[in-house]
Amino acid sequence: MFKEVADIQTADMLNLPVPEVEYHNEVAEPTQFQKDMVADLGERAEEVRKRTVDPSVDNMLKITNDGRKLALDQRMINPMLPDDETSKVSVCANRVYDIWEETKDKKATQLLFCDLSTPKNDGTFSVYNSIREKLLQKGIPENEVAFIHDANTEVKKDELFKKVRSGDVRVLLGSTSKMGAGTNVQKLLYASHDLDCPWRPADLEQRAGRIIRQGNTNEKVHIYRYVTKGTFDTYMWQTVEQKQKFISQIFTSKSPVRVADDIDPTALSFAEIKALSTGNPHIKEKMELDMEVSKLKLIKSSFMSQIYDLEDKVVKFYPKQIAEIAARIKGLEKDIETVKQYPKAEDKFNTMTIDGFGYFEKEKAGNALIERCKKMTSEEPVNIGDYRGFSMELSFDSFQKLFYVTLVGCLSHKVELGTDVFGNIQRIDNALDGFEKRLETEKEKLANTNTQYETAKAEAKRAFPQEAELQEKTKRLAAVEALLKMDKKDDNVIDTDVSDAEVPQQKREYAMAR
Repeated sequence: MFKEVADIQTADMLNLPVPEVEYHNEVAEPTQFQKDMVADLGERAEEVRKRTVDPSVDNMLKITNDGRKLALDQRMINPMLPDDETSKVSVCANRVYDIWEETKDKKATQLLFCDLSTPKNDGTFSVYNSIREKLLQKGIPENEVAFIHDANTEVKKDELFKKVRSGDVRVLLGSTSKMGAGTNVQKLLYASHDLDCPWRPADLEQRAGRIIRQGNTNEKVHIYRYVTKGTFDTYMWQTVEQKQKFISQIFTSKSPVRVADDIDPTALSFAEIKALSTGNPHIKEKMELDMEVSKLKLIKSSFMSQIYDLEDKVVKFYPKQIAEIAARIKGLEKDIETVKQYPKAEDKFNTMTIDGFGYFEKEKAGNALIERCKKMTSEEPVNIGDYRGFSMELSFDSFQKLFYVTLVGCLSHKVELGTDVFGNIQRIDNALDGFEKRLETEKEKLANTNTQYETAKAEAKRAFPQEAELQEKTKRLAAVEALLKMDKKDDNVIDTDVSDAEVPQQKREYAMAR
């Protein structure tokens, strides 16, 4: 049916003069950090599966994204982790440089695709910046390496594409969305590099379409795909492969022969055929009732599960949650009083005590905090000092690979630490100054939870809305089954009502078998 309304023209049908392509799979060995963090991702997934963690805290999408970032570079998880020479990024940089060196005479160009990172100008880690630094250190001139992100207008894009076509820019880095359709730079393109795997097969086609293209002067081109062994890379490529398989069944130059029907509709079609071929009208009615009653029972089962869940929440969940929120509100109110006793000074820095030493300057306090993180030897929280009336506990999260300072008052308030000296102090101040807003949020949450509690109590008393229909059809099904049994009984009576002498031996055996 799709072929009747769609005009599909595939590459093998068009037979365009495009260069021959050779695919290369570059496999990078994982670091010990990556191995440990992949194991942590597995543990997180198990906790999500068991539903022992709140979805707002951790969920499968978050785990998948972390896994993809980890497979790209461990510094995507924590920039303080070391740059490994065997990483995928390093392997790619080495390959790009080798090709750049080998094709100097014809000024061949290369594209690098990476969707999970963007160039940064604030000093924070970026895969783009890391690759460029590696290439410049190896000897590639700075003017020959460019980011598509720097060309933020159509005029700048045209200028950049001209430089790539002329070989003045020999390495261009970008994402699929920015460097996909409309990027006509194929004239001297010799190699394309896929640093990460996108979700959609169409994105891979767009990437490949930049180099396997008319107008490319190279007779043979190369596409490199980089995989970190033992990480989510394998999962991503397998997922895209599975997607491409069923897409190719439709978008093909050949006649599609596979038919994939859903299980339930297939079963239904066979039931209808059987019913239509049966002369007894009660069988057709029974089959229809069987399906309708089964459907209603399934709906009722789902409805009752919701009712039981609501009843459980009314008895346990909501009262417990209301008590917890009320306790947090009370704790926040006390912590707000502490903040008011130790307000943030405008003209000077509030003294921060770390390991018994008082720091009166923001920069020195920030440096001391980072140095204290470096001395951390255990994952167990350690009390390191106090600030603005709150004691401070330093901890390391093995899942996230991040350092945290917990401000302990009536409640505990966790603050993530980074590598910025002043930024860490600012984060702590922001956390303290944000108590008022958090209090408002908790009060709103308490009001919403009370409303949900009352709604749940009312909903838990509801009856199944289609109960009358289910009872009616169940009774009719029982009646039809009784009629069918009666028909069967009548048949048996007819068979046995004639004396054995009047029935041939073969028919008597057949009647007995029936």
